[in-house]
Amino acid sequence: MATALITHADGLTHVTPAGHPERVARLEHVLHALQGMDLLRVAAPEAEDEDLRLCHPQAYIDRVAAGLPRAGTRQLDADTFLSPGSMRAARRAVGGAMRGVDMVLGGEATSAFCAMRPPGHHAERETPMGFCLFGTAAIGAKHALDRHGLTRVAVVDFDVHHGNGTQDLLWDEARTLFVSSHQMPLWPGTGRPDETGAHDNVLNVPLAPDSDGNTMRSAYETHVFPRLRAFAPELLLISAGFDAHAEDPLAQLNWEVEDFAWLTAELCAIAKEAGAPVVSVLEGGYDLASLAESAAAHLQTLTEKT
Repeated sequence: MATALITHADGLTHVTPAGHPERVARLEHVLHALQGMDLLRVAAPEAEDEDLRLCHPQAYIDRVAAGLPRAGTRQLDADTFLSPGSMRAARRAVGGAMRGVDMVLGGEATSAFCAMRPPGHHAERETPMGFCLFGTAAIGAKHALDRHGLTRVAVVDFDVHHGNGTQDLLWDEARTLFVSSHQMPLWPGTGRPDETGAHDNVLNVPLAPDSDGNTMRSAYETHVFPRLRAFAPELLLISAGFDAHAEDPLAQLNWEVEDFAWLTAELCAIAKEAGAPVVSVLEGGYDLASLAESAAAHLQTLTEKT
């Protein structure tokens, strides 16, 4: 078995206005960086409404679909846009995460990385925001719980922005542990340590602006890794945002490529201790060069450590 790369050209059909940081070129750069790697390459399927309903009500799904423009873009909030291909791209992002879960739990792959866009971790139950339409990682977790019969699924989000959407969607889900490290203060303003979920199932780890990878490593070793080991997940989902990189324009953490590789390796080691496979989904990262390099290091580490 090997690591699966799950993607689809429909991820390039979600178009945002000129100058928007969450742009088509993000996925193009990531896929180019992964070209030479020995991976199982799998087409991301489209999630159906019943899949999206694992986390979102039908009325919300219908509202997003009804908002698709015939041409150009339509603005949903200050940051989030729809284009004619957005719904298909978002469905394949969710479907890709679900396919990754199916593959690792079914023994088809040792781990999986879903390289799709738009990202998902800011989408709340009935609210698109922060470039996101549907809760990709959260739906992947619910798919594993409700359809594969798992009882403990962990989601670790190391995007520089708090995963408020995933937190909202899993807040009442006692079978999950959601962990988010993120810069604070920073948009969206959520993610305080006292936000702990309805079942003490949320762990938020704020990181100060202008801190660096050493600060991150210490925080994970002190707060995250012991909690994750105690939870002993049957599946580990990673919301892999690479916007904590020092070159990223949207935040002020100063991680380097080596920090993403270290964190990935440590998470994989804990997952292996628990006998849990790993599925990672692409979230943020807006400096194209550092995004591509960091994603490649993340995926190379997944192939070596799972």
